[in-house]
Amino acid sequence: MKAQTVFDRQTVAVLSLLAAVAILVPAMNTLAAPGSPLHLSDHLVPLFGKYVCFALLALSVDLIWGFCGILSLGHGAFFALGGYAMGMYLMRQIGPRGVYADPILPDFMIFLNWKELPWFWHGFEWFPFAALMVLLVPGTLAFIFGWFAFRSRVTSVYLSIITQAMTFALMLAFFRNDMGFGGNNGLTDFKGILGFPLQSASTRVVLFVLSVMALACGYLLCRWIVNSKFGKVLVAVRDAESRTRFLGYRVEHYMLAVFTLSAMLAGVSGALYVPQVGIINPGEFAPANSIEVVIWVAVGGRGTLAGAILGAILVNAGKTWFTAALPEFWLFALGGLFVLITLFMPRGILGTTGELVERFSQRVQAGRSSSPLAHPAE
Repeated sequence: MKAQTVFDRQTVAVLSLLAAVAILVPAMNTLAAPGSPLHLSDHLVPLFGKYVCFALLALSVDLIWGFCGILSLGHGAFFALGGYAMGMYLMRQIGPRGVYADPILPDFMIFLNWKELPWFWHGFEWFPFAALMVLLVPGTLAFIFGWFAFRSRVTSVYLSIITQAMTFALMLAFFRNDMGFGGNNGLTDFKGILGFPLQSASTRVVLFVLSVMALACGYLLCRWIVNSKFGKVLVAVRDAESRTRFLGYRVEHYMLAVFTLSAMLAGVSGALYVPQVGIINPGEFAPANSIEVVIWVAVGGRGTLAGAILGAILVNAGKTWFTAALPEFWLFALGGLFVLITLFMPRGILGTTGELVERFSQRVQAGRSSSPLAHPAE
């Protein structure tokens, strides 16, 4: 009963904060006067939107790592695939507005002497098809990868290594010009989405609000999963996989299902990220990016969901400040932060805070029970 109460309070708190952010950021951008201290400039809206997308990515990692024990060091691949699916739709929307004014072929294909549109680009002129691919492409890759890995009982550090190998292989493949995804430059120079100009301040505000809504829905979905019987089995797999198998559960099926769902959430975060930053390139597949996501989750608090959101926003806000003020020290700061969290706050910010609050409450209750007033003399 106590766990259910905590769950309700945390969910209400997270959703309330997200609702406040979804209201305040657009209001400060559009309603506050430019000279006012409450005004939020146009370039900060997509920056905050990027933080929200990273929070959804961190949430997807926490779902599998925090509650099932699957440490994926390749989730950046699913994020990038979702981003490329959205980028392909945005490229098809440019049409004759491109540099070469070709209604069919994107500019980079004309520059590379492509004569016709590759078969896998067809259909991306329709938004519903692109939105479906945002889910199917990362989900299918995760399903195929997980099918072989989990059936072979590849776990622990070995699974982490092969997820790293997967994202590294994809990065090398997407760097090639003959892959048909823009090579080293990737996809960029987007003009609009669903007929609305991407450079418009109102479009950026709408994209930000949609990102916050996606994060809220993702959080609710993850919370519902971990609070269900399915989630209890995931925790059992994390804590005692062999015993869970002995009890008759098909552990590989549970791991495959949650891994695939997590990849789809990562794909959605990548799809929302691309129109707000205006580019997607093979650098998003870099193994270091996937490792950084794990650091976000560890900093915020593994196995808390809300901690993943907190860690992603805090670390990326710090990254923005460091790369502007002290760019040469950012990587040292990130590494140092991870070491400090591991040594002194192994449960992350949220987990450690919750533990301290619980200890304080227990001491207060113990003090009250031992007080003479609690046992008056008869």
